[in-house]
Amino acid sequence: MPPRPHPTLRLLQHLVPHWRRLLPAALAAAGSELAAAALMGTAAWLITRAAEQPPLAEVALAVVVVRALALGRGLLRYADRLLGHDGTLRAVAVFRARVYEALVPLAPSGIPAFRSGDLLTRLVDDVDAVQDLLLRVLLPVAAAGTVAVAATGTAAVLLPGAGLLLGVMLVLAGLLVPVLVLVTSRRDGPEERAARAQLAVSSLDLTRGAADLSAYGALGRAEERVRQAATRIARLERRKARTTTLASAVMLLLQAGATVGVTWLALGAHAGGELAAVHLTVLTVLALASFEALGPLLAAARRFVEVRSAARRLAEMLDAPPPVVEPVVPVALPASGPLGVEITGLRVRHRPGGPAALDGVSLRLPPERRVVLVGESGSGKSTLIATLMRFLPYESGSIRIGGRELRDCAGADVRRAITGVTQDAHVFRGTIRANLLLARPDATETQLREAAGRARLLEWIESLPQGWETYAGGDGAEMSGGQRQRLLLARALLADPLVLVLDEPTEGLDPDSAAAVLADILDATHGRTTLLVTHEREGLAAADEVVTLERVAAGPCGPLLTLPQGEG
Repeated sequence: MPPRPHPTLRLLQHLVPHWRRLLPAALAAAGSELAAAALMGTAAWLITRAAEQPPLAEVALAVVVVRALALGRGLLRYADRLLGHDGTLRAVAVFRARVYEALVPLAPSGIPAFRSGDLLTRLVDDVDAVQDLLLRVLLPVAAAGTVAVAATGTAAVLLPGAGLLLGVMLVLAGLLVPVLVLVTSRRDGPEERAARAQLAVSSLDLTRGAADLSAYGALGRAEERVRQAATRIARLERRKARTTTLASAVMLLLQAGATVGVTWLALGAHAGGELAAVHLTVLTVLALASFEALGPLLAAARRFVEVRSAARRLAEMLDAPPPVVEPVVPVALPASGPLGVEITGLRVRHRPGGPAALDGVSLRLPPERRVVLVGESGSGKSTLIATLMRFLPYESGSIRIGGRELRDCAGADVRRAITGVTQDAHVFRGTIRANLLLARPDATETQLREAAGRARLLEWIESLPQGWETYAGGDGAEMSGGQRQRLLLARALLADPLVLVLDEPTEGLDPDSAAAVLADILDATHGRTTLLVTHEREGLAAADEVVTLERVAAGPCGPLLTLPQGEG
């Protein structure tokens, strides 16, 4: 495999397709800074020449140029902002979508490698680094370089020695000062990014788990972790401010040195009759004005360190190997009809070299049959479901779906054929209708009502004042536990998969609610190929087959033992 380019170069690659929009922004930025420097130089020439009381015709053109430069500077600045943000935001939108696309193969098994707060920081702040790379790094550097070259060339035409001195001082200011910021920020940049990620993680833990933290007397410790992260960030910000102040002072000294040096040379040339008075003034003002374009380089250097750190963190996420490798030439699954599943001698590990979560497991799920998989917590039931939905790879053994080997099929095709309610299934913030339509966006009203009716949810929905437009709340906070589980079941039924899997659909419900939901599930899935995973051993008489998964002393997980129908 060829070596990957540097993470920052990879960010730049995402801007290249948008160069038609970004190039005018760069030209406008450079033009704005050039107009500012030219405005000061022309104004200096005009004032000095006017003091000599020449004929009006000699200064009329300069008056027009000053007005044009004043107006042009503002217009170019506006165009710079408008075009730059338009092109950059378009690039960021495309890049953010690509980041999410790259994240999909990691979900859900590969996501736990990143803590939720840290992942949020990468997806929001680090992705935004793409726009900062252009707007706060590349454009200021391009504008400063353009002005430096133009100012040096103009000064050299008027007085070669002054041009040489100004060029040297501009190079020192454009390189020495940013390098000073880069060197000092290289140490603090990654530390600050890590501190901000830790603050996001700690804050998210605190807000999500405030009730439990308070109940167990750990709220103070959680708050202290947030304070420590905030204090660490504040300390780094103060250090950054000191560095910026020092760099600004160096920049001012170089500007003053360049201005004094150019003026000294110009005075000498004027005294020797080599330089006109108006040109002396122009050189002095030009030396002073040319450094104004270099001011943003301080912030650009500091932001470049942050962008580089963000690019590295994004690369870590984008380059993370997916837990399941897709086949080069996937085998197609049947698009319709009853579908059976046969598992033989299955061994699964959550990570290479780790203990086996499943070992020697065999199970047959006949078409149009409802099989209930019963097992205690930790026996590997959810692992089996994740493997069946191709979220986890299997080390050995076989899983055949409709006669096709699972590892030979594309993950997306598998999940279209096999889907349902996972143990951590989520109810999104939105209406009941919106949550159901996630499974089938083009579902008709009749299909919605049918799915809700089979899940025993329709009567409750129609009794609500807002009906289908009722807000479900974050993860179903506005619903009872039983209603939430029925909503998830209705969503799974609306998806109409060839094989329906339900992982602990009664988790967290009281015994009466659990029994009612379980009975409704078995009734709603009659005649459908269904695998129901539960730890409940009651109320399973309606199932076609009941299977148990047990841990045995000989290994991490034993084989599946088929029990008589209806036996717990």
